[in-house]
Amino acid sequence: MFCKNSIKKIIKDLNKASVLVIGDFALDEMIYGMSHRISREAPVLILKHTKTDNLLGAASNAANNISKLNNGKVAAIGVTGDDYHAAMLKTALEEANVDIKGLLTDKNRVTTTKTRISGSSAQSVIQQIVRVDRETKQELSPETEEKIIRKIRELTPHYDGILLSDYGNGVMTGKIIDAAINTANNCGKIVAVDSQDELYRFKNPGIITPNQPDAEKTLGYRITGNRTLLKAGHDLLEMTGAGKVLLTRGAEGMVLFERGADAVSIPAFNKTEVFDVTGAGDTVVASVILGLCAGASGVEAAIIGNLAASLVVRKFGAATTSIEELIQNMEEPDECKV
Repeated sequence: MFCKNSIKKIIKDLNKASVLVIGDFALDEMIYGMSHRISREAPVLILKHTKTDNLLGAASNAANNISKLNNGKVAAIGVTGDDYHAAMLKTALEEANVDIKGLLTDKNRVTTTKTRISGSSAQSVIQQIVRVDRETKQELSPETEEKIIRKIRELTPHYDGILLSDYGNGVMTGKIIDAAINTANNCGKIVAVDSQDELYRFKNPGIITPNQPDAEKTLGYRITGNRTLLKAGHDLLEMTGAGKVLLTRGAEGMVLFERGADAVSIPAFNKTEVFDVTGAGDTVVASVILGLCAGASGVEAAIIGNLAASLVVRKFGAATTSIEELIQNMEEPDECKV
């Protein structure tokens, strides 16, 4: 049904496209230690610190995935606080070869950071003990919102695709959503939306890539079979005005809905080696928007996204993949069906 060589050619061209990522940028701070003793101050474990890793989460992870596939042709528009973790986030993004010229500072906000403290002993594996979240959920101030909109209008013409990565931390205001999509559409750019919040706020993007639970939250009903699945695709297309909806369904694979075309179900490539699904949605939307920018059809882009997701779920944490890895693991996709 699909030409393997055609998809392989598109994969090789992923590094030719450039993408502007707009959204909620976050840092995953991973602190590790060895169990030392029980504190005399309280009945709690004392860890002897061994290392700290600063990883990229939320929109930062999406930008990192894009950077690994297109050799750093990616820029960020978002907001950090004026705090200790802002410098760490910016350094991690720059080390990932992400352009941070659109990353603004707001002293009234905190840099979104998820700190995970994990411990181990000589006889045990590493286990997470506690997670501390630092975040501001309120929408941006009017002043910061206007600065973001100016950055969007300044940078959009210089990129092939625009990714809106919404993790519900306040950057995706109505005005910013409208400015981003309208500016991109007026410039003839491909717009992809990956949102964990209400999808109906995004009007007329090129493609949205919700997972099934987030889609159900927006729709207000459960997807329980083929009838409700098809209804969900139709309702999401009508609700958002999107050209395409790629619904990700975990082990059930993905379903692509396009205006004027039959729905296409794409089975999951890998069901037996799933270690960690963290950040898999970021990998999907990163590879899908690059595929569309490289000339892929909706179905071809979805297959590439499916393949990319099948690789990162075999790794621990918010992982990435590469063009070389995609090609090495390219397989003839199972027959897709309605």
